[in-house]
Order: sequence, then structure tokens, then C-alpha cells
Amino acid sequence: MKTLFIPLLLTLIAYLMFWPVPIEPVSWSAPDTLGYVGKHATNNKLSNLQTIDLGKETGPEHVAFDNNGKLYAAMSSGNILRMNPDGTAQEIFARTGGRVLGFDFDIDNNLLAADAMRGILSISPDGTIAVLVDNVNNDSIGFPNSITVARNGKVYFTDSSTRFTPSVWGGTFEASTLDIVEQSATGRVLEYDPEQNTTRIIVKGLSFANGIALSQDERSFFVNETGRYRVWKILITEGHLNLNDASPLAEIIFDNLPGYPDNLMRGLDGRIWLGFAKPRSAVIDFMSDKPFLRKMVLRFPRFLWPIPEAYGHVVAFNETGQIVADLQDPAGSYPETTAVTETQNRLYIQSLHASSLGWLSRDAVQMQYFPTPNTNTTHLK
Repeated sequence: MKTLFIPLLLTLIAYLMFWPVPIEPVSWSAPDTLGYVGKHATNNKLSNLQTIDLGKETGPEHVAFDNNGKLYAAMSSGNILRMNPDGTAQEIFARTGGRVLGFDFDIDNNLLAADAMRGILSISPDGTIAVLVDNVNNDSIGFPNSITVARNGKVYFTDSSTRFTPSVWGGTFEASTLDIVEQSATGRVLEYDPEQNTTRIIVKGLSFANGIALSQDERSFFVNETGRYRVWKILITEGHLNLNDASPLAEIIFDNLPGYPDNLMRGLDGRIWLGFAKPRSAVIDFMSDKPFLRKMVLRFPRFLWPIPEAYGHVVAFNETGQIVADLQDPAGSYPETTAVTETQNRLYIQSLHASSLGWLSRDAVQMQYFPTPNTNTTHLK
């Protein structure tokens, strides 16, 4: 027995140390998490959501309304559902064949969708699909994620990773996990000009670029950097920025957040809503400056990966960086609360994997301002 044990042990050690994995981890230093304290103090305001049944569909990752008041929701199947605001009269508006993670409507009521498998799609009001953008300077756009349309018609969207594309690496969860574990920070923000039919890079150097929302004057945009727990505000310029270099045009308005920030959605009264896909993990933070350990963990069976537990959490903030609402469900009964769409009557809560669309009455949510610290730094803890 002993003669078998030693070779098996040596084989296991060799596997954990040398088996090829697709990542080349980059060392970084995760800040010590403050947890759910202060403006993010634990609460149950997101518990007991009401839900809209979606039949056989799952993963209402993004929700928006057209000019006629119809609700649209992007599903993990690649379908985009259309329905009444109360969830009745559900129908399939379009089948993209990929996975739409974000969309917005242009001035002609075309639905512009960031499909992680196919690129930026333009879907006409009758459901006809055309690929609008799938490359920039002959470089493929590998992970389209979130999108917003400005009043002047220009389209701003995130390309989460140029290293790991969902169509190659088994889907959005697999590709996003690889990118965040690697930390090579290849995420970027792009602009498409429909008048010129041109696409350009505005910003690069983000560790998994995710949700995006324009400022009210549309001179700047907010973008989530999921892999490093922060939100940026960046001035739109003719050139492009590399966030690996300091620039007065880019500032971090939220740093060291308690979870992985996902989507950004403009709400009412100047609010911007931010959803968190997962809470942070002490194990993952511990490995941030240990690239070899991260590489070794990726060789474990997937069920042993340190994926954080479900924890419902969404916040709203204004453009000065004040948190005006913080809603949580520590039990995580509605998984991966990735976004919020606000109407006059409801807050619609979205998810990557839920089998229903969550909502709660907006009247039940008390918006409260927290004073902004008197500080010269652009970092809000």
C-alpha cells in the first residue's frame, strides 16, 4: 500500500504545480475589506422580493422599457422577452443565439444589445437582428457586456476582457472567472459613432470592465471595475486613456466595495443604481498577491473553487458619490442581484441565473443621503 501511496502523492503534487491552465496570473494587492459596515451596514431591505415568473427562461440579466412602456428582459437562452410591466403577455421578441448582458434603445427605438457571444447587435422594432459592431481597428470585441446610448446617438459599451471570450471559454461565467482570477486588466470601454460608422477605444486597463452609465451632462461616464471592487468616473475625450497610468480625466469614486460590482443603471431623480453579483471572499483577497497559488487553485475541481456564497445587495448613488439607498438580503434568496431598473412604481431586480424577475415597490424604499467625507482624495471607502 505504501509503495502505491508515494507515487500517487507525487503525481498529485506534480498535477497541482505543473498542469497547464489558461491563465497567467498578475499580482495585485486587494485592499482589506471593511465588510458590511457604515453606509453598507447589514440590512434586510431586499428580502422577500416579489417575483415575476418567467416560465422556462432563466437569467434576467438586464431589463429596460421601450417608448410604449413594454418591458424587455435578456435571458440566458439568448432570448429577449417582451412583456407588460406586471409580467403578463410574455412573448419572445428576439432570439440572438448568444447571451445578451445589456441593452439600450436608440432614438429610432431599435434595441442595441451587447451580446457576449456575437458583438453589438441592432434589433429593429419588428425583431430583425443585425450585427452593428464586432471589432475595433480589426481587433475582435471579445466580451461585450454593458451598453448605453447618448442623446447624440453615440453608443458607449464595455468589452470586459480581451483575454477570455465567452464563445471560446465555455460561457460568460467561465470567461469572467478566468479573467478576474488572472487580473491582467484587459477590459476596456468603446464608443461607436453611428453617423461615421466608426468605433474607437476610450479607456483600457480595467480588470473586467462591466456596467456603464453616462453622467447627466453626458460629458463623463461611470464604469464598474468588477475585478478590483471599484467604480470609476471618466471624462469622455477624443483620445483614449490607459488606466495603468494616472490621469486627471479619471477618478475612482468608490473603492474597496464589499462585493463584485456588476451593472450600472440610471434611475430617477439623478440616481444611479449599482448591483453586486457576489460578496467578496477572504480567500480570494488573500490570493491577490500570490499568482502561483491562484494558478494552483484553478487546477482544483470546479466545486472546490472559492466562489463566494449568494448575497443580495444593490445600492443607489448620485453623481457626487453619495450613497442614497442600500438594500440587502444576506440570505441570498434571490441570486446574484446584478442590476436595478427603476420606474415610478417599482424597482426591478435582475439576476444572471434566477428563474424569475424580482421586484419591489419603490414606495417601500427610503432614499437616504449619507454625508460625503470632507477629503481631498477621489477615493471613497
